Amino acid sequence: MHLSVIICTHNPRKDYLTRTLDALKAQTLPREQWELLLVDNASAEPLAGQRDLSWHPGARHIREETLGLTPARLRGIREARAELLVFVDDDNVLAPDYLAVASAIGEQWPTLGAWSGSVIPEFETPPPAELQPYLWCLCIRPVEKDNWSSFMDPKSCPWGAGMCVRATVARRYSEKAGHNAQHALLGRRGKELGSAEDLDLATTSYESGLGTGLFAKLKLTHLIPSSRLKLDYLLNLISDSAASHAIFTHLLGEKFLAPVSRIDRLVAFYKYLRATPLQRQVERAHQKGMAKARAILSDNKNEPR
Repeated sequence: MHLSVIICTHNPRKDYLTRTLDALKAQTLPREQWELLLVDNASAEPLAGQRDLSWHPGARHIREETLGLTPARLRGIREARAELLVFVDDDNVLAPDYLAVASAIGEQWPTLGAWSGSVIPEFETPPPAELQPYLWCLCIRPVEKDNWSSFMDPKSCPWGAGMCVRATVARRYSEKAGHNAQHALLGRRGKELGSAEDLDLATTSYESGLGTGLFAKLKLTHLIPSSRLKLDYLLNLISDSAASHAIFTHLLGEKFLAPVSRIDRLVAFYKYLRATPLQRQVERAHQKGMAKARAILSDNKNEPR
């Protein structure tokens, strides 16, 4: 068995999860070469009684009661049996050759520990024009050409949707997350919309002496409901993402939350005065997230690893 596909889900939208599973059924990689783990993260209605996985010879239902994407992923890592793990969200529709391409990259690029590819949106309703500049927050990422690096570089660092991670890297991530509870603050938990757990997992590759990459041949569709195209949702997402990224940078040992110079504050204030009302709302949401991170870190005296 070469791959472990891990789907972490909490109260999933039924039609979206059906499309996710149907895309896995259509994979060109023979099912004998990959296992499927459906991690039910404390859903109100247990998925084991709703979803028939008998179509796959290596499929398992797993129930994780601790709410949060990070605990769900850690459970999936512990349960996985393969040397390569592929994390698939419950609103991801993989291209039919996704697993085959992921496996080939793993064999061709032994120096990489984590990689992913293009995330193409499928909107339930057309997004409002004024929100277009902020839709990247919804994990939309076209990859035009391959990029890879042995150090942190936004052009080559994978995001969580469809992320492929070597088991050695995933186990190292699991170990460090088990030793510092701040790692659990980086991902989504109920209504908390943190989004830095992907970076936390991906950058563990560098700590393992391996690189990361993005590959144009890896393609998936991200199903985006109309509820995520509301201004209130995007502002909450921006705020919680800012908080989680600040905590993540703190864990890296960088002074991301260091005081800003007087000149920088004046420049920021000038830009704020010239901003549109929507831009001001976005900036306030970002600052709210930074303040939240400061409060969390001041209450938690753990030193960064």
